[in-house]
Amino acid sequence: MKREREKRLAPFVALGMLLFLVAGPSALRAQSNQQADEEVEAEEEAATGDDESRFELYGHVMTDVGYSGKQINPDWYDVNRPTRLAAFEDEFGTGGFSYFSVRQTRFGFKSWIPTKLGELYTIFEFELFGTGVDAGQTTFRLRHAYGELGQFGAGQTWSPFMDIDVFPNSLEYWGPNGMVFFRNIQVRWMPIKGDTRLTVALERPGASSDQGQFEDFLALPQTDIRGNFPLPDLSAEYRLGADWGYVEVAGMLRYIEWDDIDDDEFDFSGDAVGWGLNLSSNVKLGDANTLRLQLVYGEGIQNYMNDATADLGIELNPGNPQAPLKGVTLPIIAVVAFLDHSWGRGLSTAVGYSLSDIDNASGQLSSAFSKGQYALVNLLHSPVPNLMYGAEVQYGHRDNFSDGWSTDNFKIQLSFKYNFSANWGGD
Repeated sequence: MKREREKRLAPFVALGMLLFLVAGPSALRAQSNQQADEEVEAEEEAATGDDESRFELYGHVMTDVGYSGKQINPDWYDVNRPTRLAAFEDEFGTGGFSYFSVRQTRFGFKSWIPTKLGELYTIFEFELFGTGVDAGQTTFRLRHAYGELGQFGAGQTWSPFMDIDVFPNSLEYWGPNGMVFFRNIQVRWMPIKGDTRLTVALERPGASSDQGQFEDFLALPQTDIRGNFPLPDLSAEYRLGADWGYVEVAGMLRYIEWDDIDDDEFDFSGDAVGWGLNLSSNVKLGDANTLRLQLVYGEGIQNYMNDATADLGIELNPGNPQAPLKGVTLPIIAVVAFLDHSWGRGLSTAVGYSLSDIDNASGQLSSAFSKGQYALVNLLHSPVPNLMYGAEVQYGHRDNFSDGWSTDNFKIQLSFKYNFSANWGGD
């Protein structure tokens, strides 16, 4: 089995080596030539005392007030995520509820500093929306901690596999469930930058599994299965910009491994390859309309999605008494289609629909999440540049794997957003 894994790893290793062998020399030559030109410029700036460094302090204070027609997972009370709707009758209680939240409040800092190798860009940004162990809390949460110089960047920011421009001009924090949405720690190479761009990145790996019907068996003391990620995730994007908008294609390739470290009659060790393709676009329809579109398909990429469940499922492995169960990647298809329209005089509307559909494994529970739908329509007003308020109607729908259960939920949200910023430095 170890030899088979090494064979599967070989293409990943070869691809990574080829990438950096191609990128490294050309990038270094380009930066070397740039360095020679900019050294003279830097010396001239030092002699005159000019400093073109720029800094921006920015953020917003945002308050959400809303009403949910049904009870949802209380850790996600202020968003309408289909995966967090009830998986069975009265799972979270009955009736609706109102809520107040300031968790969308945000604070950030950016800098642009000239160097001999080009402009050094950094971003450091927080918000108050708790997730993970802080789910449901109003607490500081890191969004971006990222820097780039020339063609290279490193830190936590948007994955190249996602397209943030697909996100509509909406009030709800979480947004379309079928959108690829993941801020990840990465090292990236950007040989083409601008309206047309090319980005390749190595990202922090990670995945989750749903042990379904066999969770109790696999949790026995004599069974110890641990995830292992020997390789980073590989992602890439290419965007072609045009006067009418852009079209972008992105891809993701990852290797997932798990080891059974117990010495008994069973061996549940295994591995899998996850992959995904993401086609997205913004289309300008005149001066007042922007159409935001995305189509995603892949296997084992759920943790890159905005609202999905586990990357891996489990199923029976008949004919193999040593490994009676096996883990498998879960296929997923997702779409996003939204229209942003400006009415003029500070008024705007966003309307659209999103879908996320998972092909469940046979060993998952019948109540496992299978398909989610999401839609919204709003009316927003900005009477002055630093103030926005509005109302939004949101819809979420959940379908289970095989027990016939489905549920939906309508929410109404009012929001008030106050922006602030301060800039200094530069010319």
